[in-house]
Amino acid sequence: MGDSYIIAIDFGTAYSGYAYTISPKEEQLDPIVKLWGKDEGLETPKTPTCILFNEHEEFLKFGYEAIRAYTGMHEKDAKKHYLFKNFKMALYGKDLSGDVTIEDANKKSMKALTVFAEALRFLKDDALETISAKAGKEFIASDFTWVLTVPAIWDPSAKQFMRKAATQAGIVTREMEDRLVIALEPEAASVWCKKLPPNGFITKSHDGAALDQQPGTRYIVADCGGGTIDITVHEILDGGSLKELHKASGNDLGGQNVDRKFKAFLSEIFCDGIWEEYEANYPSEVQKMMYDFMYLKQVDDDVQLVCPYNLGKIAQKRKDVEELFEAVSDASWRDGSIVISRGKLTSFFNDSLSGITKILKEILDKDLGIEFILLVGGFAKSKILRQGIKEEFSGVSRILCPSKPQQAIVNGAVQYGRTPELVASRKSAFTYGIAVIELFDESRHREDKKFIADGEELCSDIFMKLVEEGEDVRWNEIRDHMFTSVERDQAGADFKFYRTERKVLIYIDEWGVDEVASFHVNFPSSSGDEKRMLKLEVKFGSTEITATGTDLESGSKEHVKIDFLVRD
Repeated sequence: MGDSYIIAIDFGTAYSGYAYTISPKEEQLDPIVKLWGKDEGLETPKTPTCILFNEHEEFLKFGYEAIRAYTGMHEKDAKKHYLFKNFKMALYGKDLSGDVTIEDANKKSMKALTVFAEALRFLKDDALETISAKAGKEFIASDFTWVLTVPAIWDPSAKQFMRKAATQAGIVTREMEDRLVIALEPEAASVWCKKLPPNGFITKSHDGAALDQQPGTRYIVADCGGGTIDITVHEILDGGSLKELHKASGNDLGGQNVDRKFKAFLSEIFCDGIWEEYEANYPSEVQKMMYDFMYLKQVDDDVQLVCPYNLGKIAQKRKDVEELFEAVSDASWRDGSIVISRGKLTSFFNDSLSGITKILKEILDKDLGIEFILLVGGFAKSKILRQGIKEEFSGVSRILCPSKPQQAIVNGAVQYGRTPELVASRKSAFTYGIAVIELFDESRHREDKKFIADGEELCSDIFMKLVEEGEDVRWNEIRDHMFTSVERDQAGADFKFYRTERKVLIYIDEWGVDEVASFHVNFPSSSGDEKRMLKLEVKFGSTEITATGTDLESGSKEHVKIDFLVRD
């Protein structure tokens, strides 16, 4: 069942959701997307990535229900609870361990692994309940292949952290880890969008056949999410599969950056400590304002939002509210509402647009023959963002945005879960290698690395390159390497794996080199007469790296998925 039954979770910074299929593998794939927000009078393909815990750190609510429960609390009660929102960004650019903590809306901390695991547990349970109800039969997690999306620009330790959280959430067990597939968000979007017809896009810059029917077509995918801008470059190959032309790049200037600008402007309007007092005493109302702004930033016009009662009350104690607005430009007070001009709203996007255009220009300057720039993700729903990119690049490449940019990733993730070979090759983000031993050569080896074994002078800690940064690696590519034990009477051998952004190095202890994994292969029933032969198989080309070491005499083997989490 798991080969054809797939659930994909798009765990976003601002919004999260899932899609699934239980159709046979031979049937055309048409993912079903769960719609959220019925009690709010909405039907959205995602729900806010907000999770609520009680004062004992026990899970209560997720999504729209978490916001509704929190904003409905008395402020004293709200401060006792833990509300986490936009917490996915806690994994961006960090060296992670299983004990890292994150802060909630009230500046209280919990273990990040608990927060992420409980959010994934909710999405897992909701998916199984929804599918079981629609199908009229009960499903359990092991009936499915699960796909979890992550930003391509995330450090490998963050991707490993999400796998650990998914395991803790009960999505898979350690014995069935291969039933969880990690999909890169811009790749998933590309897998989906390349098969869309011209009328599947908002923009009118595409009037031919679907992209996957045009081998040789090259395009940039810019996943504009709430937290990150995640960019990759693909070429359509014969048969519709994808080749990565440029390693993933991006930054943390997603939609949240616009939200921060908006909040800073409110603080400028409600000055002299008014906004700070309001934020400290009415955190649930602040959450509601920011939630409302998520919709307002999608328009390209003046925006108006009702001023919360308590904000107006605090302001009125200090000075007349209209006087506050007289001190700032591009905003006005109108019958109890805050009106922000289109020009000011556009200025909130400046940093994000600058960050995106800088990366796009760097890629386009490499003359890769890019025909299209494909904008996906929830932030791509913003007209200001799309127009800004169009004005900058329409003379160079055609700009495309699917009619449902927020669903492109989760739909593509379902497709990817069924046919991961659609991404035929990737660029290695790092240089990977292992520590090996060579015969000592005084003309090129460091004296401090010399040691003697079985009467031979040897050199330790040599970095043997497995794959180089920027190198093309085919999907599911396996590279074999043969080794000989150092001594005849060894009881086993250790393999230690390292990564670096450098391309040329000699030793594992040089600058910029990090150990990322290790395992031990036993040599059972060793006679001690001959040195042992070992085979190392390293599997690249997926979103994670696996390795297997085998003692050829006994068949003893060990297997490891490269674990990038920081050792405590």
